[in-house]
Amino acid sequence: MTMTYRFKKTTFLSPQLRLRGVLFLVSLLFSLTSFASVILIPMDAEGQENHLKAYGITYWVLSKQQKVQWLLNYRGGSFLLPDGDAIRKECQIRGVSFEVLTDGQAELILDEISSPSQNQDAVVLEKAPKIAVYSPKENQPWDDAVTMVLTYAEIPYVTIYDEEVLGDKLALYDWLHLHHEDFTGQYGRFYGAYRSVPWYIEAKEQAEELARELGYDKVSDEKLAVALKIRNYVIGGGFMFAMCSATDSFDIALAAENVDICEPMFDGDPSDANYQSKLDYGNTFAFTNFILERNPLKYEFSSIDMTVKRGNVPKESDYFSLMEFSAKWDPVPTMLTQNHTSLVKGFMGQTTAFARNEIKPTVMVLGENKINGEARYIHGIKGKGFFTFYGGHDPEDYQHRVGDPKTELELHPTSPGYRLILNNVLFPAARKKKQKT
Repeated sequence: MTMTYRFKKTTFLSPQLRLRGVLFLVSLLFSLTSFASVILIPMDAEGQENHLKAYGITYWVLSKQQKVQWLLNYRGGSFLLPDGDAIRKECQIRGVSFEVLTDGQAELILDEISSPSQNQDAVVLEKAPKIAVYSPKENQPWDDAVTMVLTYAEIPYVTIYDEEVLGDKLALYDWLHLHHEDFTGQYGRFYGAYRSVPWYIEAKEQAEELARELGYDKVSDEKLAVALKIRNYVIGGGFMFAMCSATDSFDIALAAENVDICEPMFDGDPSDANYQSKLDYGNTFAFTNFILERNPLKYEFSSIDMTVKRGNVPKESDYFSLMEFSAKWDPVPTMLTQNHTSLVKGFMGQTTAFARNEIKPTVMVLGENKINGEARYIHGIKGKGFFTFYGGHDPEDYQHRVGDPKTELELHPTSPGYRLILNNVLFPAARKKKQKT
């Protein structure tokens, strides 16, 4: 009855009015399809002038409570953003290349990505993660690759250290980066070369004073307490990213939880007899069966690191390859390896790379140097959280030394090595999908 009534009502309109109404609806639909638009930030080598600042734009959009789609394996891991004058202007100010697409064009891209024949996927990024950098307050920002690239990309972060960690402040943050710290209490193993240098003496005194203020007799005990808090943060669902010596020294500290591995020049008393046999590898995140370096004069923590085992890797051919994963089945490692090249320049550090045979089988290798049989970039799950370890100090400074000038990222806006860091920064923003492998 209702439908018939409405049909009869329309019969009172003249043919001209009905035609105008139809034309208006067609015109409206056409305009919505043709002129509604989105912004594509391409991340391939040809389409993007500043890959690093592109991550900052994406973070900025997320901070405005707007969602972003990360197009995995599509043009180097591009981003699909909502359109708007403010976003266009921000891209122009920061020097980020972008393309304006109609909704129809965007849908065609998403349809292509969703095809089972394509190793691609679209992941929704929902919120801007709160970022903390664990670093001594006196360190300059250019001491650490992560703080440099966060600053360059204009991604905000908060610096925290032992006081905040032991004061249970980690819960305030979604993502934690570990500066090039020594969690074993051996002061970075700098004793052999720098024990008479003023900066080493001062740093040791400051660490000892802080430990006493926090209620610990030894720096090694205080650093272990910090490592345990970070471990619990990850197990509870946090995201942790570490580079260089923070990677292996963190795991060593966990393995030596009830063992004194420090020689007298570090903590004032002898190490435990046969401490190697007392290590508990079940406590570690990534590494197992490693052998500690007993000589305090050597600038090395353990057999995990490959720095002194790289005689057959000349600088000219020092590259590592990124592993390929299924975007639809393994979105997490796929996100972490997004790049505009599958080969990344190698770079050194106190911990340059990881021995493959000392990595736990549950840990994924994301990047490797096949020439030397070493892992450069690894990722794993601990409890409800995630961790990523990245070997080396600075992706654009091959052999960074104490006192070297800072890297000017304005000269490296498309750095593949720095992109890997920023993949990890955006990772917590992703809508979680259950991993299938």
